[in-house]
Amino acid sequence: MKPDFAKCGGLVPAIVQDIEDGEVLMLAYMNEEAWDKTLETGEAHFYSRSRNTLWHKGGTSGHVQKVHNVRLDCDADTVLLIVEQVGGAACHEGYRSCFYREIVGSGEPEIVSEKVFDPKEVYK
Repeated sequence: MKPDFAKCGGLVPAIVQDIEDGEVLMLAYMNEEAWDKTLETGEAHFYSRSRNTLWHKGGTSGHVQKVHNVRLDCDADTVLLIVEQVGGAACHEGYRSCFYREIVGSGEPEIVSEKVFDPKEVYK
C-alpha cells in the first residue's frame, strides 16, 4: 500500500518523528518519487515545493534521517516517518526540531531549544 497521491494533488504531508523520544522533528511533503526513494534507500526523501525538486534530507548537511518505520494514516493521505536523526538536527536553521519556537502568553514566539549547528558553517 502507498499513499493516495492523486487525492492530494500529487503531494502528501510527511510528519517526521524521532525514534528515541518521539519528538516531532519536522513536517515536509512527499511525492511518489520521494516515497519510492525513501523506501529504496532507507533514508528520508521529500519533495521541495519551493525548489520544485526531489530533496534528500541531509544530502547537503550530512544530517540524514535513517528511516526505522513508515506509517500511513487511515485515509492514506499522510505519512509518518519514525527516524534516527543523524547529527542531532533536523532543522535547516540548526535546531534539533523545526518546532523550536513556542507561542506563550503574549503570543510572541520564544525559542525553546538550543542550536545544534550554525547554518552559516554547514550550508556554504
